[in-house]
Amino acid sequence: MTLKRRLMVVAAAMSVLALPMVSASAEDKPVRWKMQSWFPSKVPHAGTTGKDIETKLKAISSGKFRVQFYEPGALIPPKQCFEAVSKGSVQACWSTPAYWYGKEPAMALFSAAPFGMEWPGLMAWFYYGGGKEIYERLYAKHNMYALPCGGMIPEASGWFKKEINSVEDFKGLRMRFLGLGALVLEDLGASTMLLGAAELYPSLERGVIDATEFAAPSVDKALGLHEIVKYYYFPGWHQPATIYDLMINLDSWKALSPAQQAMVHSVCGDNVRQAIAMGESMQADSLDFIKGKGVEVRKWSPEILSALEKSWQKVAAQESDKNADFKETWESMQAFRKRYKTWLDIGYLQR
Repeated sequence: MTLKRRLMVVAAAMSVLALPMVSASAEDKPVRWKMQSWFPSKVPHAGTTGKDIETKLKAISSGKFRVQFYEPGALIPPKQCFEAVSKGSVQACWSTPAYWYGKEPAMALFSAAPFGMEWPGLMAWFYYGGGKEIYERLYAKHNMYALPCGGMIPEASGWFKKEINSVEDFKGLRMRFLGLGALVLEDLGASTMLLGAAELYPSLERGVIDATEFAAPSVDKALGLHEIVKYYYFPGWHQPATIYDLMINLDSWKALSPAQQAMVHSVCGDNVRQAIAMGESMQADSLDFIKGKGVEVRKWSPEILSALEKSWQKVAAQESDKNADFKETWESMQAFRKRYKTWLDIGYLQR
């Protein structure tokens, strides 16, 4: 068979396979959802990836499935997303599971596990190591379906007005911090709070906080933090990899056809790919920009990292004692990681 003939056969086969999907999609009723975002649409990664959900779903469905992105606070305050989606006040919200530590402590492990796995290991555990089953069950308890729909590559550890030269320097520090990492810093004597992106600059400027973390350099640059803070620390021990997810009211999810549900999964899978690739591509230039503004980029000393990790192990044990779901999630993640290390140590160059 000639190459041309083989290509014609493959094309014909693909057309036949595509027919059931096209016909099923043609019968689907139009969908119109409202999606409240925690992140502004112009913030790289965190916001732009959420906006892409709107664009991609419209394209893949030929305009029949539309999810309207709403800027933070346009519909409801982002901090009310959990209750709003659970009750069906809005069909969806764009955020990260770490924000819902107060509702379900175990959720924080899916996006902000201190000293946790990087993206390859995190995804391997999530999809093939039992993480997904726990994650879906946690959301289902609150009448929600959720799925990873983007993410952040390793984050910066934070912006500090003063140098941090020892663990003692964390005592009395007022800092915006997320999730489980905040508990670690509180264990070391800091005072933490969770603020939205738009609150960071004015809070630093007015002295409400002494330091803040938010995301990777490309995102932090867009927030202008380099204009008022001059010490920028790495690595982001609190978030080696961060899942952003699409939270959906469970009744709204069940009302979709199988083809429409597949569209959401396809868009979100592409969003994760895009977020990781785009995130890794932008950080070198962003760091150069930030350094050019007179910011001192620092790395934590081994002693400080060791103290942070020791504190994290203490926090993880305490959280496991308090919450059975946290314990299950933490033990599942640790068991997978122990086994995964066999491959990680031998399969990758140790640079």
